[in-house]
Amino acid sequence: MSTAKHRMRDKKMKNQPINVTYSSQGSSHWRNGGDTPTGRGRDPSPHPRGQGSSHSGHAQGESWVRGHQREGQGGYPQALPKHITASAFAKARAAEVNAMVTAVTKTTGSSHVFGALPKHMRRRAMSHNTKRLPCRLRDMANNMLEKSQKSGQKVKKEQSKSKSRKARRRHGNVLLEFNRRQRKNLWLETHIWHAKRFHMVKRWGYCLGDGPTYKCYRACYRAMSSHCLLQDMSYYSCVELQGPEDQLLATLSKLTSKEAGPTFAAAVCVSGRKQGSVVVYRAGQYPLQPLGPVTFLWRPRAQGRGQEDQGSQGSTHRQLWIWAHPTMKTDLLPELQAVCQCSEAVLPPGPVEHPVPQPAPTPTLGPGPGACPEAVQASGSGSKRKWSSREPEAAGPPAKKLLGYSTISSTTPVTWRSSTTGIVISDLTMEMVRYRLIGPLSHSVLTEALAPATHCDATGKSRPSPFWWPDHCRDDCNMSLHQQQAGVFNMLKGVYSTAEVPAGSVLGLTVDDPRLTLPNKRSKAVSDVRKAQGVNEERMRKRRELMLKGIPEPLSQSSLWDRSVRDNVTHNKMTDQEVNRLRNDVLVPGSRLPTPLQGRVPVLLVQQSGKSQGTEMGSWGTGWDLLLPKAWGMAFWVPLVYRGVRIGGLRMSLKHAQNKGEPHFPHDYPDCPAGARFQEEQEAELLAKFRRRPPAKRTNYIKHGCLAPFRCPWQQLAEEWELIVKEEGGGEEAVAPMEQEVTPPQSNFTVLRNRKSLRQLSAWCRPTSSKCQRARNLGSTPQLNRNVAASLLSAHGGGSSLVWTRLSLVAKGQPEQHALVCVPTAEDLQLVRKEPGCAGPQEPLHTDHFKSRVKRPRKKDHIKPENKQSDPASTSIPSVNPGPDPSSSSSLTTLSSSCTSALTLGLWPEPLPSVTSHCSRVTLGWVTQGDFSLSAGCGEALGLLSLTGLLHTLLRQPESQRGLVLLRNPGSLQYRFAKINIEV
Repeated sequence: MSTAKHRMRDKKMKNQPINVTYSSQGSSHWRNGGDTPTGRGRDPSPHPRGQGSSHSGHAQGESWVRGHQREGQGGYPQALPKHITASAFAKARAAEVNAMVTAVTKTTGSSHVFGALPKHMRRRAMSHNTKRLPCRLRDMANNMLEKSQKSGQKVKKEQSKSKSRKARRRHGNVLLEFNRRQRKNLWLETHIWHAKRFHMVKRWGYCLGDGPTYKCYRACYRAMSSHCLLQDMSYYSCVELQGPEDQLLATLSKLTSKEAGPTFAAAVCVSGRKQGSVVVYRAGQYPLQPLGPVTFLWRPRAQGRGQEDQGSQGSTHRQLWIWAHPTMKTDLLPELQAVCQCSEAVLPPGPVEHPVPQPAPTPTLGPGPGACPEAVQASGSGSKRKWSSREPEAAGPPAKKLLGYSTISSTTPVTWRSSTTGIVISDLTMEMVRYRLIGPLSHSVLTEALAPATHCDATGKSRPSPFWWPDHCRDDCNMSLHQQQAGVFNMLKGVYSTAEVPAGSVLGLTVDDPRLTLPNKRSKAVSDVRKAQGVNEERMRKRRELMLKGIPEPLSQSSLWDRSVRDNVTHNKMTDQEVNRLRNDVLVPGSRLPTPLQGRVPVLLVQQSGKSQGTEMGSWGTGWDLLLPKAWGMAFWVPLVYRGVRIGGLRMSLKHAQNKGEPHFPHDYPDCPAGARFQEEQEAELLAKFRRRPPAKRTNYIKHGCLAPFRCPWQQLAEEWELIVKEEGGGEEAVAPMEQEVTPPQSNFTVLRNRKSLRQLSAWCRPTSSKCQRARNLGSTPQLNRNVAASLLSAHGGGSSLVWTRLSLVAKGQPEQHALVCVPTAEDLQLVRKEPGCAGPQEPLHTDHFKSRVKRPRKKDHIKPENKQSDPASTSIPSVNPGPDPSSSSSLTTLSSSCTSALTLGLWPEPLPSVTSHCSRVTLGWVTQGDFSLSAGCGEALGLLSLTGLLHTLLRQPESQRGLVLLRNPGSLQYRFAKINIEV
């Protein structure tokens, strides 16, 4: 018999016990329980497998054939045992039965239930159609089919039958889902509206719209220039300070300085007529350790509703709102608590259960800023059915929208008071909605979308009401003030541009619910100047007085300052379902809906100044800020959109600041903690994006002479320029190369914000060549010389300061982020004098000596490690440019052994060599924002320059070419001529 047959036989009998095998010598009876030679019924020396015996018990020499053999042809032995032992025989049979059951029940990978059928009954269709199997095998086949279908799939929880789409879209279920999704990143009230039309990003603990999904860059610029652009700025943090006026001014004076501009104590701002802005520093640390810019608004001194309840003492008790960027809140709030000595935390009262009763017999859920404002719209009739017909659901608390700052715990304090100063600090983040309208026709959009609140009739005044407006109307002084505010608001219809109103003006107003006057179709709001030309002389005089003197102080008062009024308006807001029911009951479609008692909303209108720096395009980008109580976001957003405004996101906010020539927070504040954190995050993001690209598609910044393409080492720049001036000692020669052995001084850089010094620098630079620019009157500005420059440097930290500048390209070109600003040589100035429209010089191509080190680890020990250190091409880099390069021989020796493992192809490793003299032109600074400016018609950039380097450059330039610098993008070798504009 062949070896294959033996292997097949062994495979079939592998589960058989050894004590059932028969001996080939006829002594098989003792293996079936008979007496063994030793008398124990057991084989003392069982035959092991593979040593001449098999489970069949035949000798190795005998051949075994399949099937029944006739007698005398190698058949089975005929001798039977004479006696057996019952216990041993039962054990042997039990082992056989167990082996048989195991063989039958165990399934292999290729086995199937129809394997139990004879071959002539098997069909291929049985594998997917179990009805072709016999009845006795169908259940087993169905079970195996279900197991095979479920294998490799996640076991999903069975949803209850009530969780249909209709049930999931009910009001309560939708709110629960939305509240769960904003535990980490808070949603604004307009989140759902933006999520359908914008690319959403998670920034600063919020989910914000970055930019629309459609192309609208030029359309948004046209809206800011000729019509209106709308933005949701509700993510800005608001901190409220209450206390005696003298204490507030004394404590806040420690955070600011008059040298940097108007402070919290500016007379026009303290009166409450205008909004102010200031850069806040740590207490007593000016000009070091800035925190960032803030805007503030004082409540007018006129006695308003609710001041007596707050414990006011006549006109001395004041109320102040400070608005700051959310990244700055973590630095600003502890500083305010420390300077105001507000260490006593006031715990919140607990769950929000507003005592004001609901007006309508049908309970409603007032929407809040924490969740989706369109959830009420999406609920449809499910919300009504839930309240009216579903009795069991009343047992548990209904789902509510998140109101206010919902990501913090309900036990976290948001109010702190001081027993010594009497100041109370409250965190009003997300307690109000703030919309920004940018454009010359922003006032037209507001006058069309909003209408001053109508008066209450005598019946409404006489009856007690849970709403705030009937009580407010009972006071004749309040109604007289409301009439004056409505008159000024209606007067805005005849204003040609928003810029005609004085910058920062504040107007308090109470308006009707704008949903009541929502038009049927979307239209574009236009100015009403032609109609206003036919009015009487009295109104023309009032309009001119408004444009010259601004809004009077009493008219800046608003009920929005009172927390009780804000809470009343928030919790009594009509749902969209109720508004639609009113619209359905109107006899004439499209007519104005009747105004219910809860349809009056207090608001604040704050005029935002446009481009106030420089002489180009004055007042570009002006507009209005609209402040509302929380929960009214979508009620005002949709009516504004229906007036033809464009919607902008975070990217358009950055472009708005760039076109105005102003620094944008936190991008352009590297000396602030929030700005430093932002630059670290931006560097990590840009570096990850760079490494995702294939190595062959990356820009080799080493060859382009760019040391830091993803960040700006400001501290190193300030230190190196300070060393340059010290080494030169006031000589006329060019900048000398610095040695790496010189230990740089340890100092922290700051941005120069002293207005007097900035005016001097602006006059010395003499900006020209930009559109609509006029020559400036130098006035009493001293002439630039070495003594004046030295005194200016000594007054501002000895050279560790940076200067904010705007750069305008002389010819073509489009500056990019992190572009280099360099000092032109004498040959460059001579070239531009001969050819004013020349492109500019070029940077010689550098050599990337790190490229071989990046590729070397891939080779299999072709070069020994000791030979790598001795290779001169890998340990030192010769001079790669005509100019001085102090990092050519000494810096790379220290990098050879420590940075080889952290190298990235095309990027210079840390630590960086000299950033000032690495290229053929000495570096002055870097660009933080850059693009082609549609307002100026040329490439413009915003950046920071070293104060020491700027004065060093201006002293060595002829007067006719002062302020001329070179600008080069990180991925280019071409220099472009640009003009410096320092605007105050």
